[in-house]
Amino acid sequence: MNTEFVVNAKELKKMERVKRLKLINSISGIKSANLIGTKSKNGISNLCIISSVTHIGSNPPLIGFISRPNNKVKRDTFNNISENPYFTINSVEHSKVQNAHMTSAKYDKKISEFDKCGFKEIYIKDFPIPFVSSSRLKIGLKLMQKLKLINGTYFIIGQIEILNMPLHDVDKIMKKNIGVVGLNTYYSIKKIKEFDYVRLNEKSSNGH
Repeated sequence: MNTEFVVNAKELKKMERVKRLKLINSISGIKSANLIGTKSKNGISNLCIISSVTHIGSNPPLIGFISRPNNKVKRDTFNNISENPYFTINSVEHSKVQNAHMTSAKYDKKISEFDKCGFKEIYIKDFPIPFVSSSRLKIGLKLMQKLKLINGTYFIIGQIEILNMPLHDVDKIMKKNIGVVGLNTYYSIKKIKEFDYVRLNEKSSNGH
């Protein structure tokens, strides 16, 4: 009995939309779950769960994420950053995973997900966008670039303006953080092993 699933590009294109969406969203594996905080020009705070946050570079300190196309479905996060070029990235802890998932619903733009989904806003120094009070990792960013990709999505790149986290301990953050597969399946993150940084000398890198 063949237990493998094989599908080509034509068959993927013909696949029912939701089934294809769930499949392609899942095959890249566990990704970190984060909450993106923004604010509209009318002062309404917005919060949205995202699984595409990625490191771009450390000098300058840049982080990016993918924003879905803005033509068919309203995208308050994308619109807010376009109007007010600052945003926050906030970690999702175990105790808040259900609240975080609720931010994926399409609320009216006049409704703040902070209020609707049980999160408390907190402002740090003079940064103009609220952070999630319960998040152990809070990053405030300024929009530097919006790159339109081939499928109509945008890669949003921000430079870190403010960073708030437990002192010198990324491990403490990771112990309570959440990972996500697909659209609605969440996982704990557990450290397995830590290795020394791999550095090859000139001889070994030349194959001698």
